[in-house]
Amino acid sequence: MRRSDLVQHKEKEKGAITRTTQIVFGERQHLLRVLDSLEGTNPPIARMQQERRALEELIHTRTRELNHINTAWDEKIGLVLSADAKPDMLEKLVKQAPEEDFYLLRLISEHPRANSKTLNRLAKHPYGAIRENVARHPNADGSTLTWLSKDRSQPLWYLVAFNPNTPTPLQRRLRDRLKRLGESQPSK
Repeated sequence: MRRSDLVQHKEKEKGAITRTTQIVFGERQHLLRVLDSLEGTNPPIARMQQERRALEELIHTRTRELNHINTAWDEKIGLVLSADAKPDMLEKLVKQAPEEDFYLLRLISEHPRANSKTLNRLAKHPYGAIRENVARHPNADGSTLTWLSKDRSQPLWYLVAFNPNTPTPLQRRLRDRLKRLGESQPSK
């Protein structure tokens, strides 16, 4: 998990912290690795059984939490990771997914079969990694890229400048901006 995965939310200001699928899935994966590690050791049988039960319960709790955020979460992830994923199915999953399902939406935002309509919808998501993926995606259309280039919350304009689908006038302006930034940096 990257530090940027710990997204700042308005709920945090109110005292409630939203746990997204990105975080819960990461925890579950870590617990699975700990369980694998435990099974590779030879502690006393009673201790082994106790620790295994505790870890399995924590893993199941994370699975229930993922399914609470988005029903049948593992199955939906499997659909996105499938070689048979179709653009219409990806669009449907984006429409149905709750905003907190960062992991599923991030996977779709980098999927090679995501179409421009799906990417346009994802370009408005609050999670920066999703918007970054859209800005560099080869299927993003010119209007989506133009909109992302104006994002003030993060420097997506840099990624948009190098996307081949960026309208030529905008691409020139963004690359000129980058050149000016490079020229203003002191040489070492």
